[in-house]
Amino acid sequence: MNKVIGLDLGDKQNVAVVFEEDGREHKAARITNTKSAMTKYFSQHSGAVVVMEAGTHSGWVSRLLLDMGHDVWVGNPRKLRAIWDSAKKSDERDARLLGLMYRLEPRLLHRIFHRGEKAQCDLAMIKSRQMLVKTRTKLINHVRCVVKGIGERISKCSSESFHKRAHLDIPASLSQALLPVVAQIEQLTENIKELDKKIKYVSETEYPETQILTQVNGVGPVTALAFVLTIEDASRFKRSRDVGCYLGLTPRRDQSGSTDKQLPITKQGNKYLRSLLVNCAHHIMGRFGKDCDLRRFGHRLAASGGKNAKRRAVVAVARKLSVLLHRVWVDKAIYEPLHNKKTLVA
Repeated sequence: MNKVIGLDLGDKQNVAVVFEEDGREHKAARITNTKSAMTKYFSQHSGAVVVMEAGTHSGWVSRLLLDMGHDVWVGNPRKLRAIWDSAKKSDERDARLLGLMYRLEPRLLHRIFHRGEKAQCDLAMIKSRQMLVKTRTKLINHVRCVVKGIGERISKCSSESFHKRAHLDIPASLSQALLPVVAQIEQLTENIKELDKKIKYVSETEYPETQILTQVNGVGPVTALAFVLTIEDASRFKRSRDVGCYLGLTPRRDQSGSTDKQLPITKQGNKYLRSLLVNCAHHIMGRFGKDCDLRRFGHRLAASGGKNAKRRAVVAVARKLSVLLHRVWVDKAIYEPLHNKKTLVA
């Protein structure tokens, strides 16, 4: 076994515990969490196996160590209960336990792989757009709530045109309080439009595979680019069905003996992409959705009855959509909205 280094990452300082090939353990070392300090320390341990948990800094740290020639293992924090659920938790203990886990059985770490730096930066553009949209929604709700408080209302309109409508409907008594907020909403709307243009341009020029995904009705440039950047490598999944599980869209299971409970989805994986796929599912099943196999599948589930039939149908459509997008991406195929009907007729 090669030299193993358990690494606990902190915001300002990291802790490393080194295990030699024969199992001898060195005293824990503290390293400033900067690229220069990390490079200086790990250059003394060439070719080592470095084990860490996924977190805020694990992305750039793992890329740095890989470039230095180390074998990097990033563990899934959800699976490492022995680390985070301890009565005697400390940075040194966490680093030691990570190293011991690898030496005992590497599969206990449930290894994950970080996306590349470029993909992370491009994905940050999509997440910045999400934050701007959330902020605009909060400001719009604030304006509407304040106006309702004095017995008036702002007419229904889209978020993009809210600042135009608000100028007409805000009472004079509230103009000093709310017009600055409306100005911010207008600026946010312009920023969101600019990001939409950049996202579309990046999708078309740098990620041509997104054009294959946007064939599906309800999938736009934002969802397509987020899907490609999150998955990054389509070949990492042997079966397209595994994508739904990876994104947390499959039900949890708690089976014992004759008991097999019906549980909600796991909600593991990328939360933002999961929400985008659910929004796409709402569009597909909504009044503006075009006739397709996904829409028919969702409506059949929703019509089956039950208290939460519609919600379960939307999640099921989102899961099938994730599988479909991966399959279309891998095969580089032309999407056929009514493929099942065509097969039945044949």
